Amino acid sequence: MKIQKLKDLKCSACSGKTPKLSNIEIDKYILNLNNWSINQDKDMIFKKFIFKNFKKSLNFVNIVAEIAENESHHPDISMGYSYCLIIIHTHAIKGLSLNDFILASKLDLIKI
Repeated sequence: MKIQKLKDLKCSACSGKTPKLSNIEIDKYILNLNNWSINQDKDMIFKKFIFKNFKKSLNFVNIVAEIAENESHHPDISMGYSYCLIIIHTHAIKGLSLNDFILASKLDLIKI
């Protein structure tokens, strides 16, 4: 059976019954991402993207918003002149689900 890459998957609807990933699963999925980090409690992943100016940062945020809407899975976003910090977790379970890694893998594909 062929294993699909995260970027080829689609986020599924979340609820309080969405299963949290185990620490082993989190450690496995993070290896499929490009320079994302896991917080100490292993309940969110994050990445700081660096840009040359404010306009590029803002363009990136708008693309992230479009992808998040298409996936129906929304990150927390903080941005400034030359950066954008993306924090992803599954709000309904206050932890990490497969959706978080799917979304992150799609954000890694953005070229600005």
